[in-house]
Amino acid sequence: MTDPILVVTPDESLRDALMLALSGEGYEVCAARSADAARQMLENRPFEIIVCELEMRGRRGQPLVSELARHSTVVALSSQDDPELEASGFGAYAIVHKPVPSTELILALRQARERGRLKQENRLLRRDLARSLGERPIVAASNSMIELLETLERASAHESVVLLTGERGTGKEVLARAIHGQSPRRRHNFVAVHCGASEQQLAIELFGHVKGAFAGAERNRLGLMLEAAGGTLYLDEVGSLPPDLQTSLLRALQEEEISPIGDSKPRSIDVRVLASTSTPLEQEVEAGRFREDLFRRLSGIELIAPPLRDRRKDIPLLVDHFIGHFRHALGCTARGIADDALERLVAYDWPGNIRELENAIERAMISSRRDRITRRDLPAGIVDPNPSAGDTGEDLGLKRARRAAEADVIRRALHATGGNRTHAAKRLEISHRALLYKLKEYGIRD
Repeated sequence: MTDPILVVTPDESLRDALMLALSGEGYEVCAARSADAARQMLENRPFEIIVCELEMRGRRGQPLVSELARHSTVVALSSQDDPELEASGFGAYAIVHKPVPSTELILALRQARERGRLKQENRLLRRDLARSLGERPIVAASNSMIELLETLERASAHESVVLLTGERGTGKEVLARAIHGQSPRRRHNFVAVHCGASEQQLAIELFGHVKGAFAGAERNRLGLMLEAAGGTLYLDEVGSLPPDLQTSLLRALQEEEISPIGDSKPRSIDVRVLASTSTPLEQEVEAGRFREDLFRRLSGIELIAPPLRDRRKDIPLLVDHFIGHFRHALGCTARGIADDALERLVAYDWPGNIRELENAIERAMISSRRDRITRRDLPAGIVDPNPSAGDTGEDLGLKRARRAAEADVIRRALHATGGNRTHAAKRLEISHRALLYKLKEYGIRD
């Protein structure tokens, strides 16, 4: 089945004839009889190609074709027998004159679809090039990561605050840098700050200070929110922000200005904010540790970085990437990995996610004296993930057991409520949003 085509015309007989002809060619066809109906359908689903009458009018009396061409490739139908009439003047791909010969229209649609395919291939090539130019390329083949990267690319084009959530070590900063690298702000600074520092140190780093603002302030210091002017400020583990700084950050985001410590004169800021957290902020809000209004401000777009155990298809690609990186960075001899060693890596649960995998490959590369990493080069906890009681592996076993138990309780709550998430959240005594986060975290499909 091909992507759907939208036919827009008030002429019922023409509409029926077009739907019959296009359906016979294997197209999925939807129809709208007015400009308002077409707009409503475009809000509900995208259409790669639209067939629309040239004489129809849109907002402010402008040709509807020109309005629709901002969203899709448009083939216009015209009753004007004017050879000087040019499709480009209306933003359309082609003009087919009425009465509509089906062969001419089908040819125009095929050409329009091929044009769209080439544009999509070109866009994907540009996207892959932009990703490869980053400091740390994103390696992905799993469906969950491909979907995430598609959403990330769309988010990059906007100025909205993006909140990256997920377990520690899942590569949230790499994703943040990818957003910046594909955004209109990519030629300016990407500035990262970890929010786990002390309140005083964080205030100085974010807002800066003037000379003499406090003991030891011997000169002016530019804060990171000003240093990132025109670029992106990345707040790592934003859930760790002390309460007073949460208030200051909220005010800065709302007013788009800050006051350096010791200076009463506010200064305008021009910065896009990206934030990350490994702790669900919804739970922090419910516990009274995080401001709800700041949470709402930060979670305009939320992207969830999946744990490595949920994207095992990516592990062989990541292993190859890290082997190539450390072979050049450390001058190691290994150029690949034995099949049984790779099988062990794919089977392991990776509680430390990508960061743990990277460390494991670095250690294996240093240990190996062969051209391939073998099982004996891997850390013992990965080769034997179930060590005897008393060593550090037992804690990881307890974590897995707790996760399994929590997932089981959630599944039973969903079953008891017939899949109603709102009622299930009430039974579990958590918020609806927290339930959605856990469903995503555990991969539960109700």
